[in-house]
Order: sequence, then C-alpha cells, then structure tokens
Amino acid sequence: MAPKKTPKGKSGFFGAKQKPSGNWGVEFSDAKRRWWIGTYPSAHEAARAYDMAVWRAERPREHLNFPEIESHVEAEMLVPQGIKMKEITTKMKTTKKPSVVVNADETDEEVMTRFAREHPGYVQAELEHCWKREAEQKKKED
Repeated sequence: MAPKKTPKGKSGFFGAKQKPSGNWGVEFSDAKRRWWIGTYPSAHEAARAYDMAVWRAERPREHLNFPEIESHVEAEMLVPQGIKMKEITTKMKTTKKPSVVVNADETDEEVMTRFAREHPGYVQAELEHCWKREAEQKKKED
C-alpha cells in the first residue's frame, strides 16, 4: 500500500513546516515510521531536503516537491549540508489488562481459578512482581 500524500501546508511544499523560530522543519513518514530530517532557514531548502529523503526511501516521484529533479545524485547536490534522517520514536501502546466476567452463581474462588487458567501469563507476571517487592522489603528490613 502506497503511503498517503501529505497535503501542502502554508509553505506550499510537502513535508516543510514553519517552526516558532522562523526556520523550517522537515519531517518524513515512511511505512510505519516517522523521520526527522532537520531544520532549514527557508521553505525552499526544507522542500529540497524532503525530496532528498523521498529519493533515499525510493518513494514514487509523485511524492516529490520538485519532480523535475532526475536523480538521487542531483537531489543531493541541491542540499549542500545534506540530511540526517533521525527516527522519531513514539510511545508503545499499552495492552489492556485481561478481564473476566463473573457469573452470579460463581464463588470468588471459582472465578479466580478460571481467570488463572485463562490468563496464565498475566498471573505469572503478577506473582513475579509480588516476589520482587517482598525481596526488596526484606532487604530494607535487614
């Protein structure tokens, strides 16, 4: 699946956004990752850097700000300081804790037994956490 094309912003170029400092920042998305390209003094230079990232990622020419550029080498010559693609990491999504539906006729012991049978990994992790806390507590007491 081809990545969706980001709309042109106030700069008139893809990937270039003006920062509060007045400089232009360049960000690039590739598959499921985001890359920070750098900050440039003008929107035009930022757009050139974005195009260089597009060439490096071997994306379609329709993603270029300047489609008249014929090669990766030519794109690199137009960005004298080059680019350094730094991956932007995002927080991992936390998984939901497992839950259990309690029937009216079940005792607490029956529900806990069923939960342990259905979610052994979660129960083991909880036990290990408790054992670790107990060991830390004993160290403090000694």
